Amino acid sequence: MITVLGTGAWGTTFAKVLADAGNELLLWGRDPAIVAELNDRHTNEAYLPGHVLPEGVRATGDLAAAVTGASTLVIGVPSQVVREVLTPVAQLVPPEATVVSLMKGIELGTDLRMTQVLGELGLAEDHLVVLSGPNLSREIAAGQPSASVLACVDVGRAEEVAHLCATGYFRPYVSDDVVGVELAGAVKNVIAVAVGMAAGAGFGDNTKATIITRGLAEITRLAVALGADPATMAGLAGLGDLVATCASSLSRNHTLGRHIGAGMGLEQAVAATGGTAEGAKSCRSVAHLARTLDVEMPITDAVVGVLYEGLGVREMTRMLLSRPRKDERA
Repeated sequence: MITVLGTGAWGTTFAKVLADAGNELLLWGRDPAIVAELNDRHTNEAYLPGHVLPEGVRATGDLAAAVTGASTLVIGVPSQVVREVLTPVAQLVPPEATVVSLMKGIELGTDLRMTQVLGELGLAEDHLVVLSGPNLSREIAAGQPSASVLACVDVGRAEEVAHLCATGYFRPYVSDDVVGVELAGAVKNVIAVAVGMAAGAGFGDNTKATIITRGLAEITRLAVALGADPATMAGLAGLGDLVATCASSLSRNHTLGRHIGAGMGLEQAVAATGGTAEGAKSCRSVAHLARTLDVEMPITDAVVGVLYEGLGVREMTRMLLSRPRKDERA
């Protein structure tokens, strides 16, 4: 059985992808009202309005039962709560189960990637698959063409998951660069917040393109320092996801940044955005991780400064532009 943990927008959307690929699956959620709606009407209007899920999707609120019976366990909960959610049931995951992470974040307090967190909970490294790429949930739910990459140290296992989720509108590729795919997916959220800030402050496309390009340079520096393949940054999990998340009004990270750039405080911007903007939380752990590795990440540091240290958006822009000039390839 395939089980998907998380009834947010992306968890629900990926459940739809799996069902459209011909699979029956169980979708777990905390909210009894959403679970009931999924079972009774096959909809999730709170997180994926306007879409009806296939009959092959069932929902439950029983986490232990959902995990125990899973041959493939897909985790789509927010990254900062995955340890809390899974710790009570990690020992119930069947030993041979494949565990697929949809999460894009770096854990606060530990600076760990999500597969590292799952490893600490006792899940085998060669059973962990990361999915990342341009994953704007509403477009994928609508059947618009998209692609993503599945990464695992055991590429054969990634290929098995690719077979499960391939549809006429969703094309999965595979990779063995777990670090690169996972890190790119997490850090691009931070860059998207910065781009949103610039847009909200009234800056144009030149400014946004500059942040995206230099943001990719930051992601690459950190990824390479952690042992990733730099070529991954030019792929779906790197450039592909970065462009989609930074440019789209459907991106919660971009939307949150836009609210901040327009003058909202963080708490107000989070409420106005709705859902989880991972970059607002992960920016601090990304910045801390970069400092421990002596990797320069000025855009990430600037986002932390604006969100948590009282730095103004225009002051942030001046600070970034006044940095010492250097070779672009550095």
